[in-house]
Amino acid sequence: MMDDENELENQSIDIPIWKRYLLSVTEAAQFYHIGEKRLRQIVDIHPNGEFYLLVGNKVLFKKEKFEQFLAESTAI
Repeated sequence: MMDDENELENQSIDIPIWKRYLLSVTEAAQFYHIGEKRLRQIVDIHPNGEFYLLVGNKVLFKKEKFEQFLAESTAI
């Protein structure tokens, strides 16, 4: 039984980027072709934005909500 638990912990689940709910800054930069620095600036400009989640100091973008934000923006 203990071996099964250790085996599950050691497995990594590789979900394609387009199916993910959350994207790291690096993943979002690659996916949307926006620089990491600019993505961090967007978070700073919108401190109450609903398109990202803070996990400690780590920024994770909510993919669908960030896409809505981009669609409504004329410049970033």
